[in-house]
Amino acid sequence: MTLEASLAAVHLLAVLTLVVFLSSQAALCRAEWMSAAIVRRLARLDLIYGLAALALLITGLARLYWGTKGVSWYVSQPLFHLKMTLFLLTALLSIKPSITFRRWLRALDAGQALPDAEAVRGTRRWIMVQAHVVPVIAVIAVFWARGM
Repeated sequence: MTLEASLAAVHLLAVLTLVVFLSSQAALCRAEWMSAAIVRRLARLDLIYGLAALALLITGLARLYWGTKGVSWYVSQPLFHLKMTLFLLTALLSIKPSITFRRWLRALDAGQALPDAEAVRGTRRWIMVQAHVVPVIAVIAVFWARGM
């Protein structure tokens, strides 16, 4: 029972960390606020966001294999597959902003200009799509936890 509670707690902590750092990216990635400091901060936030996503995946797999319900129960649940699909979609959506932040950072370090407004707006759109998919995953988890 302690292992199950511990895995659930760490999984929840990973979810909350992911949400905080994704929200921070969404808040900062604005053309009107863009500066060298913001580009550096976005790159750091993205790194932490990626680590939180990795922690979320690892703790989810730990719950799958070491949790009390076991693998067979999880894989027999349609909402489990929907959650995993949306998690994968979110991971794929995060690739473009991550690459973009690294490119902006390299450009700054090379003495080049800040990204133009259109590039910032485009990157923010990708972040916002992720930010709208993540709560859907949480809602699915609520319904799933109640046996639906």
